[in-house]
Amino acid sequence: MKIPRLRRKIDEVDSKILSLLNERADLVIEVGGEKAKANMDLHVPQREEEIFTRLIHENDGRFPGRAIRPVFREIISACRSLEGPLKLAYLGPQGTFTHLACTRRFGVSAHFVPVATIGDVFAEVEKGNVEYGVVPIENSSEGVVSHTLDMFVESDLKICGEILLEVSHSLLAKSGDLRKVKRIYSHPHAFAQSRRWLGVNLPRVPLYEAPSTAAAAELAAKEPAAAAIASELAANLYKLKVISRKIEDSPHNFTRFLIIGQKTPPPTDRDKTSLMFSIKDRVGALHRILEPFAKHQINLTKIESRPSKTKAWEYIFYLDIEGHAAEEPVKAALSTLQEECLFLKVLGSYPRGRSIEAVESR
Repeated sequence: MKIPRLRRKIDEVDSKILSLLNERADLVIEVGGEKAKANMDLHVPQREEEIFTRLIHENDGRFPGRAIRPVFREIISACRSLEGPLKLAYLGPQGTFTHLACTRRFGVSAHFVPVATIGDVFAEVEKGNVEYGVVPIENSSEGVVSHTLDMFVESDLKICGEILLEVSHSLLAKSGDLRKVKRIYSHPHAFAQSRRWLGVNLPRVPLYEAPSTAAAAELAAKEPAAAAIASELAANLYKLKVISRKIEDSPHNFTRFLIIGQKTPPPTDRDKTSLMFSIKDRVGALHRILEPFAKHQINLTKIESRPSKTKAWEYIFYLDIEGHAAEEPVKAALSTLQEECLFLKVLGSYPRGRSIEAVESR
C-alpha cells in the first residue's frame, strides 16, 4: 500500500513547516527588537495585508487560495504575540458577532477584552488599556448603529480599519427540539433579520430581547423551554444544540465593524476616509458640500445624518469617501468643504475592508 509511505512524507513536510515557523518566529522577535529601538509601533496592519496579498498572488499550486488568509492570519497572530500581546476591547460578552469579527481579523493569539457597552470600548482605547477597539457600525439589512456614530462627536479616536463579515443565524436550545420551544431570546437585530423564518415556524412563541445574542444563549442555557437566536460558537460555549441553521431572511446579510485606535494608518492603494460635519442652514447647503467631491472625482460610498443634540433641527452628517486624507485630491476637497461647514472632523483614513469568510450570528 502507498498510504503509509505517503503519510510518512506528509509527516516530513509537517516537520519542515514547523521548523520554518520557528525560524519565522525568531525573525519576528528580531524585528520587534529593532522596532523597540526605533520607538516604532509593533502592530502594522497594512504590513499584514501586504503579506496576504503577496501570498495569494504567488500561490500557483493546489493549496486553496481562499485558505491562505485564515492560515497565515493565525501564523501572524501567533508570531506577533511573541513581541507582546496585542490587546483589543470589543462589545461583549464572548460569543457575540463582534467577538467573532475580532478573531477573524486579528487571530486567536490576540488578547480580547469584552466590555459591556460601545462607550466602554471607546473608553478602554482612550485610557490606553488596549491598543484597539472593535465596534459595530452598520448591518446590510438593519442600517447603522446610531450609538457608534454618536460616540465620534466627542471622541478624538481615529478609525484605523474596518471588518466586513457575512452573518448567518442559528436557533439554539438545550433540548434541540423545536416542539419544546416556548420562548425565544435574542438581540433585536437578530429578531429583525429572522422575522420571516420565525413567522413560519414559531408564529405564536413570544420573543424576549437580550443585550446580545451571546447573552441570549446564556439565558437559554438556564431554561429548558427556551431557545436563542445566536451563533454556533455560542452553542459551543453554552452547551446548546442547534435546532436550525441559516434562519436569516436575507442570504446576503453583512455586518460592518470599525477598528478604532489612537493613530491614522499611512496610505495604501485602497483606502477609505470617514468624516463628520455640520453645515450652515441655507438653501443649497448640502449640494455645495457634495460638489467638491464631484469636482475632484472622489467617490462617495456612504452618507448618513443624525440630530446634533445641541440645537433643534440641526444635523450632523457622516460621510465615507474613497481615498486617503493625505492624498492631494482628498486634501483639496476637504479644504473646500471646510469653508462651507460649521465644523468638520476627519474620523480616519484606513484600508477598505475585504469580505471575510462567513461567520454565524451576531
